[in-house]
Amino acid sequence: MKNTKALVLILTLTLGLVSFRPFKDATKYKCMIQMTNYTGEGAYIVISLLNPEGEYLETLNVIGDDDEWYNTVESWWDFYGKKRNNIDAITGATVSGGERTVNVIEIDNDKLDKGYKLRFESAVEDQEYYESDVELELTSANVRSKVEGKGFIRYIRMMPQK
Repeated sequence: MKNTKALVLILTLTLGLVSFRPFKDATKYKCMIQMTNYTGEGAYIVISLLNPEGEYLETLNVIGDDDEWYNTVESWWDFYGKKRNNIDAITGATVSGGERTVNVIEIDNDKLDKGYKLRFESAVEDQEYYESDVELELTSANVRSKVEGKGFIRYIRMMPQK
């Protein structure tokens, strides 16, 4: 009987502590990427969160799921290749010329209007690599906007998900 009461007390305390974990204040955004009409293989695109100094903080999404080609997204690879965090949950198929893809990315609300940026890098096999195909400052206005690309990406459009 004493062991049962002790076990119940331990479980109650453990569950109570778990429920007091800090709440992550983040918003999910639908991010539509429209590609230019290029010819060739599908593009690898990486969406990264950069700090105000322009350094990589986090990989938010990877479009292209064959890790053999990740090194073609050169700047991101310098960051990711050293750590090799598990990104399975945020990867998907490549997207080809003229196509579009919609992905959901999650951004901590404390990153808005504080100088953080989103960078969209793109690379296509046997073609160019664009380190900053799209780069935008994380502001309340920009996360609800359309931004033109400089390379394989024609534009991106972001909208908070409800």
